[in-house]
Amino acid sequence: MKVGLAGGALAAARPLLFPTAPAAAAPAPASPAPFELAETTIADLLKAMQSGKETAHSITEKYLARIDELNTKGPELRAVIEVNPEALAIADALDAERRAKGPRGPLHGIPILIKDNIATADRMTTTAGSLALEGSIPARDSFVAARLREAGAILLGKANLSEWANIRSTRSSSGWSSRGGQCRNPYALDRNASGSSSGSAVAAAANLCAAAVGSETDGSIVSPSSICGIVGIKPTVGLLSRSGVIPISHTQDTTGPMARTVADAAILLGAMTGVDERDEATLPSRGKALTDYTKFLDPGGLKGARIGVYHSSSLDKNPLIPPVLAAAVAAMKAAGATIVDPVKMPSEGKAGNAEFEVLLYELKADLNRYLADLGPKAPVHTLKEVIEFNERHRDRVMPYFGQEIFLQAEAKGPLTDPAYNKALAACRRHFRTEGIDAMLAKHKLDALVTPTGGPAWLIDLVNGDTDTGSTSSLAAVAGYPSITVPAGFAFGLPLAVSFIGKAWSEPTLIKLAFAFEQATKVRKAPRFLATAELRA
Repeated sequence: MKVGLAGGALAAARPLLFPTAPAAAAPAPASPAPFELAETTIADLLKAMQSGKETAHSITEKYLARIDELNTKGPELRAVIEVNPEALAIADALDAERRAKGPRGPLHGIPILIKDNIATADRMTTTAGSLALEGSIPARDSFVAARLREAGAILLGKANLSEWANIRSTRSSSGWSSRGGQCRNPYALDRNASGSSSGSAVAAAANLCAAAVGSETDGSIVSPSSICGIVGIKPTVGLLSRSGVIPISHTQDTTGPMARTVADAAILLGAMTGVDERDEATLPSRGKALTDYTKFLDPGGLKGARIGVYHSSSLDKNPLIPPVLAAAVAAMKAAGATIVDPVKMPSEGKAGNAEFEVLLYELKADLNRYLADLGPKAPVHTLKEVIEFNERHRDRVMPYFGQEIFLQAEAKGPLTDPAYNKALAACRRHFRTEGIDAMLAKHKLDALVTPTGGPAWLIDLVNGDTDTGSTSSLAAVAGYPSITVPAGFAFGLPLAVSFIGKAWSEPTLIKLAFAFEQATKVRKAPRFLATAELRA
């Protein structure tokens, strides 16, 4: 989102942590050794284990070595905050289970990294990248972590992120956290990876894992996925449970898969769905959620589709964006899609500051509830205590930017305030009824397509992020699904388009995204260059 007490018994149970470091100049260009599993898909890994060529142990061992080579050494990606000290033991158990009973699910033996705001009840901590929660181990898994384990996944570690999912300050540097340091873009090491699911995107792009899980309130899956050249699925709010995920907004928060291919993202999405009594937003997903989205991976999925092109005024002004969008639209036409261009949003610009107002109210209410549920042994129990901790440890927690959003949220009243409900109603009207719903209905569209955002900006801890434009709010505020897919490059920096649809239209969007991916095959693995490919 970009509006976007360690010690005692816990110390003995800590996983392998990566030391933080001040954000220095980008390391010299790194040339990592060739990686045996580079760009390997989940399907490839499953086949290798089925044939006996690989085991869960051997695959996990290779990804752990890759993390060791690239995370705090070499290009110093700082995509991973901590690795699971039990990863290899879990892999061994899954290998034994495969031999005895066969695979337990679609991710049996597959190493997955998850964002450090997704709770796990193991030897890893869950902190949202914040020192205020250092040492915090929740009493039970988040729903999505539990579902991943049930599917046979190995939770390889916790991915770095923008601290508190980028809701602490308007002057933050995306991908920086007081626990994990500054995450770097693997395509140009002096560039930002965006956020807040920075580490998840970088780890997937740089082959530190088979795939990753991120979370989004507004842009936190699709923006880093776009900027790091991978596929990101931001699902309909309620398709995936948020219980056990450190929250910002119960009306916009969701977890989602981040992977190198649409197929891998679809596999991961299906493994995490399910109705959760601890998250009432999942109740409407009954009868709509699926456990297998791979059935929609149709290379001919664009044929006969009606797709509307939504233009962002800020992105249209960037000369790097229109050529990439035009090429993407041409590829869709060539694949048989009917294109409606342009498609206008009736409520464009009418929502004003409503989203931010909603987020401030919900941040206070939702975060207080999460922290209270951690129990009496938790290092902090309220947003107010987090603010106080940050002030006491300002030199370590706030060396570059402050916590003005936290202060604004703490000043808000309860969710019964008329101002909150007025802002929430405005968001739903302008982004749903008069937004996506109106555009799809008027033109009888299957989906919208739009540039996801601009290219990666330079890391700047002095001034914070540079706004290069984004269309993430359209689906984020509506609570509707969006899939971002690589679409091109500018100076070696990835650019992407997003497919956006109505609520619960993930099958349609996956079909369109897969067909587009197969028609264009734009993605290239990062080369860990020191800077962008600038030419005179």
